[in-house]
Amino acid sequence: MVDLQSEKQINATRIRWASPFAKTYQVEYWVGTDALDFDGGPQGQWKVFNSGKIENAQGGTQILKLADVPVSSRYVRILMSESSNTCDEHDPNDSRNCVGYAVQQIELGSIDASGRFAPAPRDPAERATTYTGSSIDPWHSAEDIRDGGDYQHTGFDLFFTSGITNNLPAMIPVTMLYGTPEDAAAQIAYIEKRGYPISYIEMGEEPDGKHTMPEDYAALYIQWAGAIHKVDPKLKLGGPIFEGVNKDITLWPDSKGRISWMGRFVAYLKDHHHLSDLAFVSFEHYPFEPCTITWKDLYREPQLMKGILQIWRADGVPKDVPLMVTENHLSWQLTGPMTTIFAALWLADNVGSFFEGGGAAFYHSPIQPQGVNNTCLGWSSWSNFVSNENYEIRGYTSPYYAARLINLEWVQHRSGVHQMFPSATNIKDADGNLLVTTYALHRPDGNWSLLLVNRDENNSHTVRASFEDAKEKRNSSFFGNVFLLSFGSDQYVWINDGPNSHPDPNLPPSAAIIDTDSQTIFTLPKASITVIRGRLRKWPQQLPV
Repeated sequence: MVDLQSEKQINATRIRWASPFAKTYQVEYWVGTDALDFDGGPQGQWKVFNSGKIENAQGGTQILKLADVPVSSRYVRILMSESSNTCDEHDPNDSRNCVGYAVQQIELGSIDASGRFAPAPRDPAERATTYTGSSIDPWHSAEDIRDGGDYQHTGFDLFFTSGITNNLPAMIPVTMLYGTPEDAAAQIAYIEKRGYPISYIEMGEEPDGKHTMPEDYAALYIQWAGAIHKVDPKLKLGGPIFEGVNKDITLWPDSKGRISWMGRFVAYLKDHHHLSDLAFVSFEHYPFEPCTITWKDLYREPQLMKGILQIWRADGVPKDVPLMVTENHLSWQLTGPMTTIFAALWLADNVGSFFEGGGAAFYHSPIQPQGVNNTCLGWSSWSNFVSNENYEIRGYTSPYYAARLINLEWVQHRSGVHQMFPSATNIKDADGNLLVTTYALHRPDGNWSLLLVNRDENNSHTVRASFEDAKEKRNSSFFGNVFLLSFGSDQYVWINDGPNSHPDPNLPPSAAIIDTDSQTIFTLPKASITVIRGRLRKWPQQLPV
């Protein structure tokens, strides 16, 4: 694709092909607003020049008259559909030199009455071409090895034996856009031969960020699925692993006018009878701009999370295909609030609203020890732990305590299926913002467990818990001993002190056992997460109508 930087009059192109070249292709121009606005979603469509469809093409330098009357457009693309498969000047026995397409130069302009091609004029203020993208060669040589310590990945043996998996099956990624099916299959075969347990396999990484067309990703997905399932047909595969977005991902319309990336991906798998290869749909969640986060952004999180889950379903993801968050934090860039109490409250709402909205599996990341770095909103760390340069843990961050409260107190760890029920409070501020959110579980051990998030930065609030069986028209309440655990700004304050930044105080959640009845009032400290867990008074007989 060519960006001319401003609208130009175009009716011809000069293409200098290398090998292999395109035998069948079409030249199109863009009608609409910014064709490269992938964040907002490009508004418009591609149209083929009147003489833009080319078949049985030859290589070398080709000058093509695309239209009798010039067309005004800023963006032009060449959509290639058949390769010559002729080899370049390198080894013809290496298939890498004989597949795909190779272009040396593309020029756009006009052809005058004498047949002379003239490139479109460029304003002095307009830059020359500054970026050209291509695929990355998935084969590597010894010279490609990074042995200096930078950009190195943990090996699978170290990963599985380090303790980070907590002896649970792990979700494993395979490269796709920049890899080969055989390589992915070999990776999985190695892991299984070593006896390491696999829960799921993520196929590729962030195709939306790489501006990959959904049909191309889906075609590769099918190839990779076939190769991996030859190794183990029981493996559960999924994707597309979108970048963190708060709305649907839209792109250039296809021939049917469809613009939803997820919708077209699912449709391709269905049309090619491979929807069964999609065992789950995964995506990242990074909801906030890193340098503009304020306390009131906390109020937005439940709606943002539930909203994106609803969007994926509306796009066509079947109800029996689980939705999974496999990477998430406040923002895609390190930012100060990641280590303040803000992050703990956000994580509680993040997890609670995800499962209340129908999500299936949730992975918060990263959790491994890291040091602190300066950001636009103060010194911070991505991690649950603050470490020194040797990655020795020096302290805990607020998400660590929140995660423990969620995983070990709200839910019953490693105990089986929990039931989630709708719950709500009506505690709001003067602007109508909901200050206290709540998430209710019935655990396998018979206890009812409430996760309450007091998002009021300055004030505590009180609640009384009432349980309603709407079907049987009866109510109940906690009864007897109830566990009450809270973590908030009374236990944790982040001190922004440059490289020496740290929390003080840095205390675990407070804990108490309370003897309760139907009139018990629970206090939620300011800026806190609270878990209330216990059994209910025996349900009474059906209430009179």
